[in-house]
Amino acid sequence: MSGAQADPFDLTGHVSVVTGGGSGIGLGMADGLARAGASVAVIGRNAARLAAAEESLRVHGNPVLSIPCDVADEPAVTAAMADVRAAWGSLDSCFANAGVTGDFTAAVDTSLAEFRAVTAVDLDGVFVTLREAARQMIAAGRGGSLVAVSSLGAFQGMPRQPAYAASKAGVIALTDSLAVELARYGIRANSVAPGWFDTDMTSAVLADDRFRSRVLPRVPARRWGDGADIGGVAVYLASEASRYQTGDVLRIDGGYLKF
Repeated sequence: MSGAQADPFDLTGHVSVVTGGGSGIGLGMADGLARAGASVAVIGRNAARLAAAEESLRVHGNPVLSIPCDVADEPAVTAAMADVRAAWGSLDSCFANAGVTGDFTAAVDTSLAEFRAVTAVDLDGVFVTLREAARQMIAAGRGGSLVAVSSLGAFQGMPRQPAYAASKAGVIALTDSLAVELARYGIRANSVAPGWFDTDMTSAVLADDRFRSRVLPRVPARRWGDGADIGGVAVYLASEASRYQTGDVLRIDGGYLKF
């Protein structure tokens, strides 16, 4: 992925994978990538959402693939990534976005099994996804871009969500490590830390009047994020425009952490 091109944001011929791509932030990323010309594979557990996502992404005129897969299942992730290679022969960028929150439970009342149920998806699943993508990129010898979706929970204490916060901090350290290790292969690795986005995962809490009155005034942009706010970030990180950026965290939060 060296050299310059006329439009560094043009993803024509580019192949990308987005886990958790059936809705929310993942679908926003996939939509941005497809609009820019990429072939996009969306991976997730909910087959109905994936089918709807695939249909919506096809309107941009580029190849789309949807693959039902639980990222906590290592063999399933390996098989899903092999399906992408079989379909398109290459992989240029991978966005490890799939995640869960688990129950809001006090740390002292959280069992190790409950803790691991979250980290299995939010940390282990990210590792396996990026590992499989990196293996393909190294074998192809074309470089690539790896992106893990973190959270503001990596920077702020999250009461009653210890596993989620630990996982999201962990994926930043993971991508930093990959950035250093894989640079020799022309592979970049970065993290994205979204703020409060209106998604299926957050819709209940964002609809709570008490929460809105306390949190929304702390967002300088004075609104929640949506899928359209993350698509351009995905295009940037996938494209040649970010070819010298690696080991970084992009906070997309409407200014929340600065206020």
